[in-house]
Amino acid sequence: MRKRNESVTLEHERPAGPPEPGCSLRHNLRLAGRRSVRAMRYGLWFRLRKLLIWLLGVYIAIPFLVKICPAIQVKLVFLNFVRVPYFIDLKRPQDQGLNHTYNYYLQPEEDVTIGVWHTVPAALWKDAQGKGTSIRWGDSVGTPSERGMTYDALHVFDWIKARTSNSDVKTPPDALILESPFTNIREEAKSHPFSVIYRYFPGFDWFFLDTITMSGIKFANDENVKYISCSLLILHAEDDPVVPFHLGKKLYNIAAPSRSFRDYKVQFVPFHRDLGYRHKYIYRSPELPRILREFLGKSEHAHHH
Repeated sequence: MRKRNESVTLEHERPAGPPEPGCSLRHNLRLAGRRSVRAMRYGLWFRLRKLLIWLLGVYIAIPFLVKICPAIQVKLVFLNFVRVPYFIDLKRPQDQGLNHTYNYYLQPEEDVTIGVWHTVPAALWKDAQGKGTSIRWGDSVGTPSERGMTYDALHVFDWIKARTSNSDVKTPPDALILESPFTNIREEAKSHPFSVIYRYFPGFDWFFLDTITMSGIKFANDENVKYISCSLLILHAEDDPVVPFHLGKKLYNIAAPSRSFRDYKVQFVPFHRDLGYRHKYIYRSPELPRILREFLGKSEHAHHH
């Protein structure tokens, strides 16, 4: 009888031999890659979290900084330190598309200089050339305030009166025209784009609005308009992002029934948002000359009667 010495060895019973060099290298590379990705993700998240914590700290610190230093809020109200575009030459109004316009400088108080653009009728353009253009003190200087702005406006009005031979120029004037006005500084500040990120901040009124009024800035147009004794025209664009349209409309609704306007005309002219006039481009409206002509004509008629 024949014996078979050969034994059958199954594949899975074979002893494991040494791994192939290439296979081990690929495995190590995969592990290293996974660790690197995890490290990158962790590092990115750590930096992002650190940035968010820093931004949150700044966000919380700003209201306290404004409350401690009210001068910051005053500068934000007037923004007299901002010039956009920066390289504009205010001594050349013709570069801004203003024809027959001269740049003047007045000094209502010591250490206070205000720049004025004076537009003269075309018929007087040649006669006006060369007059008063030698004054060059630079741009308006001085620390702005509500009282200072009021005084400056009166100074300019007196300056105009002193240089006109028309005896009809008097106080109060025949008419007042307001472009994009607001009711008062508190309502305007609350609606301004700058306040969006803090509008729902706890204590918003105390941190920001009270700080403004405590600095002597109120611009209470809703109160002052009740004492005006002349015709009033309010112009406002519906797409105004700086002074919301509803504030101009609200001011009109306050003025219209006021007893001070009993014998005068009060008119509100809206400009549709599709026109794109926003806060400072109403002057581009081709309808503006007609609107002013009709209003001033009616105002003069009402004043004489």
